Amino acid sequence: MSFGAVILAGGQSSRMGQDKAFVRINGKSLLQGQIETVRAAGFSEILVSGRPGVDYSAFGLPVVMDQALNTGPLAGIHAALALTKTRRLLVLAVDLPQMTPAFLRLLRAAGGAGAGVISRLAGQVEPLAAIYPASARELAGKLLAEHKYAVRSFASACVMAGLATYMDCPAKSAGLFKNLNTPEDL
Repeated sequence: MSFGAVILAGGQSSRMGQDKAFVRINGKSLLQGQIETVRAAGFSEILVSGRPGVDYSAFGLPVVMDQALNTGPLAGIHAALALTKTRRLLVLAVDLPQMTPAFLRLLRAAGGAGAGVISRLAGQVEPLAAIYPASARELAGKLLAEHKYAVRSFASACVMAGLATYMDCPAKSAGLFKNLNTPEDL
């Protein structure tokens, strides 16, 4: 079964003070690092969820723009689910630089045929390192239309609708989910 991936890089980055996608760590941008991680994990299709007015052409990947602005990651997920040619789509935030190909392969293997898999760490849903089925697009669209933008609520709704299951992660994987929000986090 083929799997697609979208790297969410379209946020405002207001707390960081600069576009997180282009923040450099170890000689490469966060976006380039996530692209390499996703490729190493074996995903067949990679999309970038971007922001209007930003040039992502150097990455050589299709760019998906949110249809609804200022609605957080859910709009990027919705747009990518509409564009993907695969049955399941990895959603990965650009600001999780400790994510590994090994973990993403584990996540991909955890789901059943066509089902999503959402990471959960110590009971906390981690919806931006998760796999959603393409069929979750309708649910994402419904929540956006209702002005319900919380991506954790979307993830929980996917589980309640039988579109996904949770994958409980061991405590030792906590570092994988440490995101970068401010210059101090670097």
